[in-house]
Amino acid sequence: MAKAREDWMPNVAGSMDDTVSADVPAAASAAEKQREGRRRLEGGALIRVDRLTRDPHQPRTDFDEEGLRRLAQSLKDRGQLQPIRVRWDEAEGRYVVVTGERRWRAAQLAGLEALACVVMTGPASAEDLLEDQLIENCLREDLKPIEQARAYKSLMDSRGLSQRQLAERLQIGHPAIAKALSLLHLPDEIQQSVERGEIAPGTAYELSKVEDSTEQIQLAREAAAGLLKRDDIQERTRSPRKGRGSPAKARKVTSQVIRTAPGPRVTVEFKRGLDDSLIVAALEDALGQAKARLNAGAQEAA
Repeated sequence: MAKAREDWMPNVAGSMDDTVSADVPAAASAAEKQREGRRRLEGGALIRVDRLTRDPHQPRTDFDEEGLRRLAQSLKDRGQLQPIRVRWDEAEGRYVVVTGERRWRAAQLAGLEALACVVMTGPASAEDLLEDQLIENCLREDLKPIEQARAYKSLMDSRGLSQRQLAERLQIGHPAIAKALSLLHLPDEIQQSVERGEIAPGTAYELSKVEDSTEQIQLAREAAAGLLKRDDIQERTRSPRKGRGSPAKARKVTSQVIRTAPGPRVTVEFKRGLDDSLIVAALEDALGQAKARLNAGAQEAA
């Protein structure tokens, strides 16, 4: 069986070497020089592949088979270049993969006996783990657009975060969060086309501005067939036509008053112009902020 690369060897026992003094004599051996400034990693271990299992809450659910085969071949040829992160699950009786599921799947294909792992210690909530996984997947661009949007929504709901607060925690732009969440308001057929790569996320975002779902689906089918581009959809949503004449210049709406069932009226204003998608994103963000303040007040009262 192939083995995990041995030039990354964690300290299975978890002990720490004494740090060698910086004042190394000139005649010190090569081995002593190599140990200077080096410590063994706490929590590192080689763990059998069959003692690992996937995290059921991992936001990424789709893995490209061809990509996994290429990674498996790389593991065979070059060994494991980067450890994965795991946590012990008492109920499962195995280690759950927190980050690095793709490497674990490829290791199974490659026939590796064990993987180099960093074992997490201490308590971690499901929200903590999801946030870590989101950050890794966002940085590596591993998540598909709809997977990413669902993960954003799950983390916002579980932590009571607004879009802006989530963007700050993940260190990504607020518009990226708003555009991702807009995809979840699209019909299932369009979401599936986005997942299959038939429609680009940017095109799908423009489709979210179309009010009628039937028209959304028709435009999406034309886009998937290559008959429409993103700019074409932007033109349709921004410049409505009057009869057979040339496009009429759309009047920019900068303020919208919404009456609510409980009684209060909500006003959304934006000098650059409003559309339905932006109004929904603004209201969702405002709702998240209100929930966060409510939760903070409840905690202080307790």
